[in-house]
Amino acid sequence: MQYLEIHIKDIVPEKRDWVFAYLPSFGFSQFEELETDVKAYAASTDANLEALKEWMKDQSLSFEISTIQETNWNASWEANFQPVEIPEKILVRADFHPAKKNVIYDIIITPKMSFGTGHHATTKMMMEAMLEIDFTGKKVLDFGTGTGILAILAEKMGASEVLAIDNDQWSYENASENLRHNETRKITVELKDQLNGLGLFDIVLANINKNILTDHASGLSALLNRNGILILSGLLSVDYEDICLIYDPLFGPNFKQIQESGWMALAFKR
Repeated sequence: MQYLEIHIKDIVPEKRDWVFAYLPSFGFSQFEELETDVKAYAASTDANLEALKEWMKDQSLSFEISTIQETNWNASWEANFQPVEIPEKILVRADFHPAKKNVIYDIIITPKMSFGTGHHATTKMMMEAMLEIDFTGKKVLDFGTGTGILAILAEKMGASEVLAIDNDQWSYENASENLRHNETRKITVELKDQLNGLGLFDIVLANINKNILTDHASGLSALLNRNGILILSGLLSVDYEDICLIYDPLFGPNFKQIQESGWMALAFKR
């Protein structure tokens, strides 16, 4: 399969978050964050290039687009991947990093091209929000699982059953690999892009982007049991009012809000 790489150069800090937030709407959902640049990737069949080019020009961003063949992405990721720690709580590491004894949850991630290593603020905030919730015996859905990191944490925190879904083949394969690395027993990963027919859940995790969370608000609400909890991220802080206009009528006001680096995570209760 052929993939497209867009290399966005010399991004000013105030536009970096916008790039991460909006590129998925053009089919680009895998990212490599460099010091001043960002590279993003999409299967050639998924990318909306004309719309992307128009948006990039509107944002006055300098970029190059190239076609690349599927390759061993992991070599590049291993060279740059550093462990992420929420002190005394969670360590996210690759299998070549040593474990630590002073953390409760040790998670091994082979990141490849899938989103969710704990480095990005949205993934970190999702994990922080999860730490304040009792997962014991709960049935959990991880919508847009990426690397599988949140599903893995849910099992480690005591969930009795976890369904992890993603519409990206790359993510599906990577999540499946990470489940094996972490020797999970209660997680099922599936390649899906729809929420219908999944059943009911006690907790739903959705770290995606504003457009998808907006489009699937009613569907996510319908998946929750009474008193169920929904945790959202992949949202810019400036999206707060827009998201509340959609989610407050379904759940009432959020009971938890975390913000970091211009991003936010929200938790709602059914």
